[in-house]
Amino acid sequence: MKDPRKSIVFKSIFGMVFLLFIFAIIVNIIGYRGFTDSLLTLYTDDGFRTAETAEELIDNDKIDEYEQSGGITSEYKKVWDGLDRLCNSQGVTFIYVIRPDRTDYAHIKFIFSTINKESEYTPYEFGYLRETTNDEYKEKYKNLYDGKTDKETVIRDKGYIETGSHITIMIPLKDSNDQTQAILCVQRQMDGMTVSRRGYVENVSLVLLILAIIVIIGQGFYLHRAFLGPVKKITAEAVRFADENAAAEKKLTDTIKNRDEIGILADSIDKMESRIEHYISDLASITAEKERINTELSLATRIQYAMLPHIYPAFPGYEEFDIYASMDPAKEVGGDFYDFFMIDETHLCVVMADVSGKGIPAALFMMAARIILENNAKMGRSPAEILENANNTICANNQEEMFVTVWLGILDIKTGKVTAANAGHEYPIFMQAGGEFELYKDKHGFVIGGMDGVKYSEYEIIMQPGAKLFLYTDGLAEATDKNTEMFGIERSLNILNRNKNADAEELLKVVRSAVDDFVLDAEQFDDLTMLCLEYKKK
Repeated sequence: MKDPRKSIVFKSIFGMVFLLFIFAIIVNIIGYRGFTDSLLTLYTDDGFRTAETAEELIDNDKIDEYEQSGGITSEYKKVWDGLDRLCNSQGVTFIYVIRPDRTDYAHIKFIFSTINKESEYTPYEFGYLRETTNDEYKEKYKNLYDGKTDKETVIRDKGYIETGSHITIMIPLKDSNDQTQAILCVQRQMDGMTVSRRGYVENVSLVLLILAIIVIIGQGFYLHRAFLGPVKKITAEAVRFADENAAAEKKLTDTIKNRDEIGILADSIDKMESRIEHYISDLASITAEKERINTELSLATRIQYAMLPHIYPAFPGYEEFDIYASMDPAKEVGGDFYDFFMIDETHLCVVMADVSGKGIPAALFMMAARIILENNAKMGRSPAEILENANNTICANNQEEMFVTVWLGILDIKTGKVTAANAGHEYPIFMQAGGEFELYKDKHGFVIGGMDGVKYSEYEIIMQPGAKLFLYTDGLAEATDKNTEMFGIERSLNILNRNKNADAEELLKVVRSAVDDFVLDAEQFDDLTMLCLEYKKK
């Protein structure tokens, strides 16, 4: 008995259900995040408005008097009553005024503390001294007192929280001399936000489920009538013809009246059946040839991948250096490539290159350029000579007028000396031991394959133990977000310097993650290829 799971009807319905399921998950995630952000913005804006109103009730020049009043003077009580009315009228949980211990901000003293009467919490007594909740609060208190910010927000909705999920708004209370005397805080519980988010997810899920059922049923009937029914007839006729190798007495077009692609397919099969008997032998030959071509193309793809070093650690027998590289192609087949190999026991050759254009031509050109560069390097030539000979070789037979930018360096692993040459490639980024990552603006030569007879200059870099060399293609700096803003070299340098103590592999992963966070859902238009070389010891 035929397995129903193998039928086109089952596969069509299953595929549609699966896509709807994925769509529902994506919509829920995007909607949930957007809904949460909107609610947080609403809570934050409302909190700051309440804080600004509360500040109008307080004479900031009298903070010292309030603290010394003992909480019993008429003026103190007048301010407290105003804050209490505001707290209960605005639906916030707490409004309180504190003075941190400015030596280390580890303790805070409560000057005013009011609470919403409908909440389950109790306010702090006047003068109550308690430890600062955590380091985040310490930092924000310090920012407000140092004048680095004029407002701060703390959102606590994860882990153990004594007063439940809440948002706290902070503003400085400055006297007439513009000096911060205290901090006013407005705290609001986020129970309503949690309920709203849960309700949103439930409602959206229910709507999507109903829509999915309607779409599945409706689309199922439509597909069966307009597509699946005729396809099943065509399938049955194809099976019969495969068994009998004889044209049918009744043509498919007599029963299938579609005027779309299905009808064209049915007519084509009728014509094919009337002719195929004359071409069976040719068809077998063509099929075999097609399979051979597909097999060879698949093999070529695997060979191209295997040509780039991709097994790490790359040189487990060498302790003098560490190297790691990655290439993330865009949708089209890319032409970026990196390479590293030992020329002899003490010299490591490192290559970073970018071929003009994209697609299969660029990939083939990349493979040829890589081989030419490696062959020249293993002949013992200097970087300038390698680029010169590679350029002449490529220019001798470059009918498509393609070119490749190349940075090539040779590291003497015993001394840390790098001898390098640049053929129109991006500037390398270098960090000397104990220093910062900086753009190394070397002299550029002409691109490889652009013009015959070009001479290239080379230079030297001395890598002390702990130095790092970061190479990349233009896909890094030109990674673009949805607003067409580029990631840029400065942002790349900042990321590298914030993680300069990471090893080569981790450094590339951090940069890749930063690029992903920057571009988000924007389409990747170019390959992103990176390499990091760390010199460890002489």
